[in-house]
Amino acid sequence: MTGITRGFTGRGRAARDPRLPPGQYDVRDDWPVLNAEPTPRLHLPTWSFAVEGLVEREVRWTWDEIRALPPSRYSGDIHCVTTWSKLGMTFDGVSVDTLLDAARPLPSATHVLAVSHTGYTTNLPLADVTGDKAWVVWNADGKPLTTEHGGPARLLVPHLYFWKSAKWVSGLRVLDHDEQGFWERNGYHDRGDPWLEQRYQGD
Repeated sequence: MTGITRGFTGRGRAARDPRLPPGQYDVRDDWPVLNAEPTPRLHLPTWSFAVEGLVEREVRWTWDEIRALPPSRYSGDIHCVTTWSKLGMTFDGVSVDTLLDAARPLPSATHVLAVSHTGYTTNLPLADVTGDKAWVVWNADGKPLTTEHGGPARLLVPHLYFWKSAKWVSGLRVLDHDEQGFWERNGYHDRGDPWLEQRYQGD
């Protein structure tokens, strides 16, 4: 995820789609693949997702167990810090609210650290993954999420730049402080709001 161009304003001078944040362009039928580490090959019989840390009880789900939880759908747009956006997508999975409700974060909790099966991490304020703002998803546009796009399941936090939507997610660690993840330690913004162009530390 290098070579980002500041100030990129899209393609041409056609009327700009109001769904596009500043500096973004619509990839239309494309969906670029960008990874910070090698693509893993995960096996569903051993796959799991956990909520741990500052919670009343730590909870872990197998693949079959998490898919048996009440389903939830997101319909809308996603935005990558490398300036592309993909509009009008649909993702199916389970709301992070459902997962956190099962674990019951303690009153001191303020943040979560999303952790992937690869070891990748990214930090998020608790407020950015609650209130119907985030999901663990396994279907994209009606089809199973491909491995290249984070399958069998990835985190989805669509109101923030897409590096926050950790691929191959394995859990959420609930914290009482902000703990930077992989890209944040390498100069990217701690929050990553595309409408504020929070791409880098200091933006």
